[in-house]
Amino acid sequence: MRFTILLPSAEGKEPGGNPLAPDMFDYRSSNTFNYFNQLNPERRALIDALQAQIKGADEDELQQLFGIKGDALEEAVEANLQIYRSPLMAAVDRYGPGVMYASMDFAGLPTGSQRRLLENGVIFSGLFGLLRPDDLIPDYRLKMDAKVEGIGKASAYWREPLSDALNTLVAGHAVWNLLSGVHETAWDDAETYARMIRVKFYKEDEDGERAAVSHGVKELRGALVAHIVNETADSVEALDDWEAPDGYEVDPDASEINENGGGTVVMVTSPGWEKRRAARRKARAEAEAEAAAAKRAREEDDDD
Repeated sequence: MRFTILLPSAEGKEPGGNPLAPDMFDYRSSNTFNYFNQLNPERRALIDALQAQIKGADEDELQQLFGIKGDALEEAVEANLQIYRSPLMAAVDRYGPGVMYASMDFAGLPTGSQRRLLENGVIFSGLFGLLRPDDLIPDYRLKMDAKVEGIGKASAYWREPLSDALNTLVAGHAVWNLLSGVHETAWDDAETYARMIRVKFYKEDEDGERAAVSHGVKELRGALVAHIVNETADSVEALDDWEAPDGYEVDPDASEINENGGGTVVMVTSPGWEKRRAARRKARAEAEAEAAAAKRAREEDDDD
């Protein structure tokens, strides 16, 4: 089954880019990557409104718009005013400094895994709506929950065009939903997919008490993305043998999986996970050795 991974954009951006890359809005060039060009009118309108607001705003208003101060605010203002003239970079590289993207380590993935991420990843962006990881984009700053004069909140602005495009794209797919809450508010989910899978991470202490992971969850999601594209994963069963960072393991009793194979997978790390993982590795190695021995025996019998 074809799978799609829904990803949030990252607040951290890699500056710079290729000054010789094609115009981000010129799709006549065969080497321009942009898979959601039907969103161009909305993108242009949002960029124009954002730049107009920046030019007429004082510092307090700019702080409220971007939620940052000082040098970071100056960088955001400059980046957004230069959007139409900025050098371009693939989205997966532009978002590279983001914690989740750094954790998935796109450059370090095998070639086949890279291709699967480029073909099956969909990124939610406050400024561009939807992106493929290899779409060429400029440096910019705009959160999905930002309010732009004449536009409103970005998530509400994008909901109709984004939903039309995405619901069509994911029809019949297995969808891995790694979106944050604010990004998900931009999507009016028509449930056109075959199944949707979410993964939640919990830490369990010595007393058996569990707490949802907040700090460090982006690293885990990045590692999960790498696992999905490495294994061409389209079902929750693909998580059973995943050696997740810090010993997270699937808890089938706490997970809620529906008849279509979708739902929420709960992964838990708890004391003693190192020994459990070592035991599983040993059992797996023994099973593989037995299978190899049985195969050799069959081949020898065939030779006789």
